[in-house]
Amino acid sequence: MIALKLGVTANDVKNVIIWGNHSSTQYPDVNHAKVKLQGKEVGVYEALKDDSWLKGEFVTTVQQRGAAVIKARKLSSAMSAAKAICDHVRDIWFGTPEGEFVSMGVISDGNSYGVPDDLLYSFPVVIKNKTWKFVEGLPINDFSREKMDLTAKELTEEKETAFEFLSSA
Repeated sequence: MIALKLGVTANDVKNVIIWGNHSSTQYPDVNHAKVKLQGKEVGVYEALKDDSWLKGEFVTTVQQRGAAVIKARKLSSAMSAAKAICDHVRDIWFGTPEGEFVSMGVISDGNSYGVPDDLLYSFPVVIKNKTWKFVEGLPINDFSREKMDLTAKELTEEKETAFEFLSSA
């Protein structure tokens, strides 16, 4: 969406973060994203100059993408999930380029972003020698904090429901 809006290729956009759950509460965050425009790397917010679109339509469209694929195709979004799996395997195998990170659903233990431990939560990570590490020290603004907390709350509730179901089975 960002590449289309800026008239560049998807390869020209990097470090977009997906925080949290794979659901309608996931949060696509471009606060740390960069785009290559006319040979120069600039921040996505600076390049687009459209805060309302980035905090509104962009976020909700990404959050509803799975449902939109299913609605449009009248079929599962399994190919989208399969593509994501292939991308993850590629990233684990080859690592992330210097200065770049990817988002990956990993165990939240030891993160520095205030997400409770014991959740499978999407974070920005770097990968080297087939081992992932959290990207540390990214500043989180109030808008992002609210979105990140909402998706963590949902995951915590899903985990509690799953444990309740397992203990009664």
